[in-house]
Amino acid sequence: MPKTPLESVKNILVSNIAWTYPLYNELKVALERTKRSYEIIFVDDGSSDNTFEKVRTLNNQNKNVRAVQFTKNFQKAAALTAGFREAKGDVIITLDGDLQDDPNEIPKLLECIKSCDMVVGWRHDRADNAMKKLPSLVFNLLIRFAIGAKLHDSDCNLRAIKSYVVKGMSIYGGLYRYIPIIAHNMGYDVREIKVHHRKRLYGQSKYGMKRLFSGVLDLITINFLMSYMRKPMHLFGYFGFASTTIGFLLGIYLMILKYGYNAAIANRPLLFLAVLLIVVGIQFFSIGLIGEMITSYNYSEEGQYTIKRKL
Repeated sequence: MPKTPLESVKNILVSNIAWTYPLYNELKVALERTKRSYEIIFVDDGSSDNTFEKVRTLNNQNKNVRAVQFTKNFQKAAALTAGFREAKGDVIITLDGDLQDDPNEIPKLLECIKSCDMVVGWRHDRADNAMKKLPSLVFNLLIRFAIGAKLHDSDCNLRAIKSYVVKGMSIYGGLYRYIPIIAHNMGYDVREIKVHHRKRLYGQSKYGMKRLFSGVLDLITINFLMSYMRKPMHLFGYFGFASTTIGFLLGIYLMILKYGYNAAIANRPLLFLAVLLIVVGIQFFSIGLIGEMITSYNYSEEGQYTIKRKL
């Protein structure tokens, strides 16, 4: 019997996974309960705890377990990109490897994604301290205000995604937090459901004010990309047109002074300002044209990371 689109599920696990075995055991139970074919992909992002060898042991027991090992730490965006590339099924589920994301929520995600393109978990009863919850609250409020996406917890990594959504998506730096926003902007149907969130048992959180600040910078980046990535001339052209127009009008004013009133203009600061504005305006137009040339080529993700071994 042919498989339906939801019968092939991929799980991409990102982190330095010292807790590989308990995570695998929970995933195996949750996935087998769905009665669908699956594979589990561990992405070893330059860990120093022998994660890859632990996954090799699991691979010998269960061929549904796969792994990608980076030569060094390339961070989360590269790890997700590698996982997306390796995944072969129709639905991709992402979750962190620190056991705070509950694998038992997978059946609920799969049920919801039958009627949409992406499902994002909402940690409505988040089991973290105030130092983590407050910056996250501010971060998500900024996203709703700046972009208009109606998501309460867009940076939750427990997500179910149709594979065609991420295959054509380019993420780098801190943009992995905005995968739902990027998908929404691409026209995909993105929904959220409440998910159970657990206390952190392993590792140490890296969330803090520094990450909030970097998140704001990434928000500015994604807002810019969403608005002008395909049309850079619309941004630089505005500045170029305004600068050139003001410079041109100042030049006309100076010409009237010189030829209408026989006034000396050679040493007037206004003359230098007019010339400067025209030159700057031309430069803005040039930058916009170069940007248009660059965007005419597809962005290549090659070079974000290097893989050492695969299972």
